[in-house]
Amino acid sequence: MKRITRAVAVAAVLALAAAACNANNKTASSGSTAAAEQGGTWHILTTSKEISLDPAKSQNLGISSIHLVLRGLTSWKTSPDKAAELVPDLATDTGQVSDGGKTWTYKLKPGLKYSDGSPIVAADIKYGVERSFAPELSGGLGYHKSLLVAGDKYQGPYKGGELASIETPDDSTVVFKLNKPYGDWPWIVSMPAFSPVPKKADTDPAHYGEKPVASGPYQVKSYTPGSKLELERNPNWDKSTDQARTGLPDAIELDMGLQPDVVNQRLIADAGDDKFAATTGTSVPAALIPTITGNPAVKARVATSPSGALEYLAMNTKRPALSNPAVRKAIEYAVDKQAVQVAEGGPEYGGEIASTLITPGIDGYNKYDLYQAPPAGDPDKAKQMLAAAGVSGLNLVLAADNTTGLGVAQAIQQGLKRAGITVTIKPLDSEPLTDLITGNKPDFDLTVSSWLPDFPSAIGNIQPLFASSEIGNGGYNISRYSNPAVDSAIAAATAETDRTKAAGLWGAVDKQIMQDAPIVPLIYARNAFLHGSKVQNFYLSSYPPYPNQLIVGLSK
Repeated sequence: MKRITRAVAVAAVLALAAAACNANNKTASSGSTAAAEQGGTWHILTTSKEISLDPAKSQNLGISSIHLVLRGLTSWKTSPDKAAELVPDLATDTGQVSDGGKTWTYKLKPGLKYSDGSPIVAADIKYGVERSFAPELSGGLGYHKSLLVAGDKYQGPYKGGELASIETPDDSTVVFKLNKPYGDWPWIVSMPAFSPVPKKADTDPAHYGEKPVASGPYQVKSYTPGSKLELERNPNWDKSTDQARTGLPDAIELDMGLQPDVVNQRLIADAGDDKFAATTGTSVPAALIPTITGNPAVKARVATSPSGALEYLAMNTKRPALSNPAVRKAIEYAVDKQAVQVAEGGPEYGGEIASTLITPGIDGYNKYDLYQAPPAGDPDKAKQMLAAAGVSGLNLVLAADNTTGLGVAQAIQQGLKRAGITVTIKPLDSEPLTDLITGNKPDFDLTVSSWLPDFPSAIGNIQPLFASSEIGNGGYNISRYSNPAVDSAIAAATAETDRTKAAGLWGAVDKQIMQDAPIVPLIYARNAFLHGSKVQNFYLSSYPPYPNQLIVGLSK
């Protein structure tokens, strides 16, 4: 999971995928879900200047373009009104667990082939995962690296030989040995790193991502960095083995390196090939909302997510002024969430007001509010609580992104002022801000962030933001929250392999953390993406709040 500022999520998430983590979202219209036919060329308009289809280097969600070319052991199936479902992909099932949750075994479906006609075998899955440990192929999702036995010391196949904790007893069986029980392993093996890579094809690792050996419905036809990526059909993809992908378009073209306003203006105009185009990562900006809402034909071509990333105010619990839970609880009441919502585009395009840590669309989400106040807050109650705690004249520093975060920072500042709390905004560029809030010298009191899990499990809402192990050293426990009882509860929920039981455990952890008030949930930030009039099966669910590129089709 990662943090992306709202604007990054809004403007620059790879068309290729949407990296998880800190992200954002918009509202609940389904987009288009009808009349898709076989054939045609789908155009994806993206701001990305470079795209790598190297599975070792990818952080893409399970519904993004890399998975049009590459399959994994498991995959994601989405619907407009439900969270993503895990389905078998190259494997016959989502995994057989043994050894108390520490050993996971997968069998490959028979007859699977690459685009060149050669068979997909278990050793290729093993090698693909091993590549992701190589320092020269860094940047991909790394959950498995700390979970596989001896993964913490392994340096990849180019220098480190094989990783013994991945076993391939025959051509159709892969066994993963973990160092602790981990109930979400079936989601982990849907990630790009678990795509098969034949060792014989990996002769130039630095450039493998330009034309990887295809296992999905499409293969790379041509790639011109900064300009265009063309995908054509993989003649050896067998639809009958693939629950996750429809393979409807004959070809897919990614038009790259576009400015966000160009993407949106072209899609609003809906002319020529742009009728067959969409964006999967450039959200509708606030400035264009009046244009869109004023034109019913355009508004009908906006797909909005019912929910999305949690945008929240983190309170640095290690600062003297905020070490007292009573002060943090007063701030829960003082914050004007409605002003934040307006700053982000209002209820329809900004997001729904939030009160939980687990986001809608994730198992374990239960709607509750420990600090019930009107949408604009309750400054009088906050004042009373501060007085009861013997606190007055509170002065706090809010570190904010100077390009994308000032509107929300000002909304927080004004809201807290009504309760007698003075907030000084400290504007920073994105990189220095990240270094400050995740580093080991956290010289700030407050900061606004947002977060979206990399896969639909509540571990992604909770563990990175609230486990003691994630404080400093680049970790995202930016409230510096540390509670041994919560750490134990996180470990128990992580180890639970029964998903229903795990969801119950995570829901309880959510409330346990909120009783200590380390953050103020602000909104569940929505995404909104435009598409052309001939693009079908294009919708956003609560999770993931991005279009599922594996099922999009076109009408003629």
